[in-house]
This record gives sequence, structure tokens and C-alpha cells, in this order.
Amino acid sequence: MTSPTPGPLAPDSTPNPARRVSLVHHRDFRWLWLGDGLGQAGAQLAFLVLPVFAVTHLHATEWQMGLLTAAETAAFLVIGLPAGAWVDRMRKRRTLIVADVVRAAVLAVVVTAALTGHASMPLLYGAALVMSAATVFFDVAHQSYVPGLVGLEHVVEGNSKLQATQSVAMVAAPALGGALLRVLAAPVLLAGTVVTYLVSAVAVGRIRHVEQLPSREDRRPLRSEIAEGLRFVVHQPLLRRIVACTGLGNFFGAASGSLTALYVLRTLGLDESALGLMLSASAVGGLLGAVTSERLARALGEARIIPISAVLFAPALALTPLAQPLAAVGVPPAAVLVVGGFLANAAIIVYNVAQVSFRQRVCPPRLLGRMNASVRFVVWGTMPLGGLLGGWLGTQLGVVATFWVAVAGTAVAALPVVVSPMLRMRELPGPDDGARGLAPVAAAEGPR
Repeated sequence: MTSPTPGPLAPDSTPNPARRVSLVHHRDFRWLWLGDGLGQAGAQLAFLVLPVFAVTHLHATEWQMGLLTAAETAAFLVIGLPAGAWVDRMRKRRTLIVADVVRAAVLAVVVTAALTGHASMPLLYGAALVMSAATVFFDVAHQSYVPGLVGLEHVVEGNSKLQATQSVAMVAAPALGGALLRVLAAPVLLAGTVVTYLVSAVAVGRIRHVEQLPSREDRRPLRSEIAEGLRFVVHQPLLRRIVACTGLGNFFGAASGSLTALYVLRTLGLDESALGLMLSASAVGGLLGAVTSERLARALGEARIIPISAVLFAPALALTPLAQPLAAVGVPPAAVLVVGGFLANAAIIVYNVAQVSFRQRVCPPRLLGRMNASVRFVVWGTMPLGGLLGGWLGTQLGVVATFWVAVAGTAVAALPVVVSPMLRMRELPGPDDGARGLAPVAAAEGPR
């Protein structure tokens, strides 16, 4: 089976091998970067507007918000595994474009229904389900596309730039959306998201890189290809621990995230613009994490930075339920949420850059789609279950108590990587070690 040929660093020139050239000079990566940035901006705007619309206009309950969160990620649990095998058989650029167009079309239906007075929670559930299916294919193709587009030696730089773009979108889009919600209806802002998805599709379509697909004669039954991706994840010991940590963290993160809009708008009594500004301010932490992740990995070790960043998840999340009692003693709740969000986003982005770069480097190119899909099946497949748990606990125990359950669960989620060899390592294994499923002994240090 032929492997995709890594894209040249600068297609328009021959780089000096003695000098590392930034991906800013890589034409195809620039178009991917632009398309990703536009898509992220639209996604962040929708992330703010849809829950606000559900709470303020459709009067959603705790259980309904849990169902909405479950619908937004259900496809990762339902079709996550076969999607990886399908993506490995597809041209990834085309997959990205189709996913953008589908998401734009679905949101256009929601906008039309809202403007004509026909919006409902079942409509939002259906739209979220379709968009989650498109997002499965987009995310698997996106993560599998970067190594072949820029080359394995530039994977960390590429992921850092894309994560930085996401963080900028997380800062700018909610602030703009919160301000615009004062003067514009929510459906009008969702229409802006439709435009960003369409322009993103156009930008990705400008990429010239030609992918080499596996020969049809080399294809095996879908079940065999899916099993191969799962086996790689299960047999790589460090990757197995990372997946356990991320999956548990996402499970409890979804439980609390499903109730965030209710908590901010109803429990704390903040308005929509305050919610948007709070999300933007907290996202600055994500931006800081993105721009410092490569430097932190070099200083602390690319292996050690994973458990260190994972330890910060629970304390940062604990500030969310603490915002209510601290408000009683005069501390502005928005300020507490901003600090918690800042710490959480910084830690999550540093963690994600390190673990995604490890996954992409350790996995053989022909398995990237199936490996990423297998990982997503576990780490995103827990989110609809977490959303349902959050909706149920919010109904039974209340919103604040649900947040404390999520804090305890997030602390437990860090254990797989904290109690692991990664704290004694600087470097993570490379492709040869990944193929054998072993971490190199030479990378480990003695007890500190």
C-alpha cells in the first residue's frame, strides 16, 4: 500500500536544508490555515448563539440542554470508527470542503426556521445531529491531512498555528457575538456562520497539494481496517493512557458544559453580552497556551508536559461553581469565571498540541485516518453520554451540584497520564517505536 508523499515545505521554492523555514511560507498550508480560521470563527459564534437562543427564546430546561449537547457530539459515538476507514479511502481536501458545505446548509435551515417563527428544540436536535456527522468527517480528515501536507518535521508547528487560530477565534467571536446580540437577533448572527463555512470551503479548495490514495486493489474489508486502527491505539501504551485521560476529561467536561449557559444566564443572572465577553476573556488563556506550547514542550519535555497540563484541569473547572458563593462576598462572578476559563483553556491547548502532535508522528501515514477516528470515537464518543449525564444531574441535583461532580470526575481523569512513565520522560516515541507499540527506554529519565 503506497503512503502519501509529504508535501514540500515551500512549493514555490527549494528551502535551505540548514535553515528551518516557517510554514507561513508554505502556500497550501496558508490556504488551510485561512479556511480553518474562518471555520473556527463561525463555529465559535454558533457555540455562543445556539445555547443562548435555546435558553432565552425556546426556554430550554436542564434536560433539553443536555440533549442538545448530546446531539452535537452523537456522531462521534455512532459513526466515529467507520469514518476513519472511509477518510483513509477519500481525498481529504474534498472531504473538508463537503463537510463545510453540509454544515452551512444545515445552519441555513435553522436560520430560516427561526426567522419565520418555526424554530423548536427538536429542530435544533436534528440540526446538531447532522452537523455532528459532518464534523466527524471534517475533524478526522483535518488531523490526518496536516502531516501529509507539511511533512512530519513541521507537524508541531502546524498544529500550534492551527490551535493559535482557534484561540483567536475563541477570543474575538464570542465578544463580537455578545455585543451584536444586543442589537441583532440570534438568527441573523447564525447567518454569519453560514457565510464563514462557505468561505472556508472556498479557501480549502485553493490547495494544490495532490494526495496519493491507496490502490483499490490494496483495500481490505472495512471491518479489518477499522480493527487495525483500534489495535494501533490499544497497543501503543502511552497513547492508550492519553486516550483514557482525554475521554474521561471530555465526559465530565460535557456534563458541566451542557449547563454553562443556564448557569451563567439564570443562576448567576448575567446577560448575553456578559456571557460573550466572559468566553472571550477566558479564551485568551487558550491563545497563550497555543503560542507557548512549543516552547513549553522544549523546556519541560514533550512527554512531561502532558501530565503537567492535565493536572490543571480540575482546579480550573472548580472556579465555575465557586463563582456563586464568591459573589455573595463581593467577588464579581464574571471575574471568577474568566480566571477559571483562562487556566482551563491554557492547559487544554498545551495538552492538545502535545498529544495530537505525538499521535500524528507515531502513527504510520496509511493509518492516520483510522487512528484519528479510533481516538475520536473514544474521546468524543464520551461527550454525548456526558451531556446526558449533565442534563439528568442538573434536573435531579441542581446545576451547581452537577458542576462539583464534574470537578471530581475531571481530577480522576488526569490519573492515567499522571501515574505513567511520561513524568519521567522528556521525548515521546517516534514512528518506529509506535509501530512496535513500545516507548523507547532511552527517552526515560531516572526518578526525580
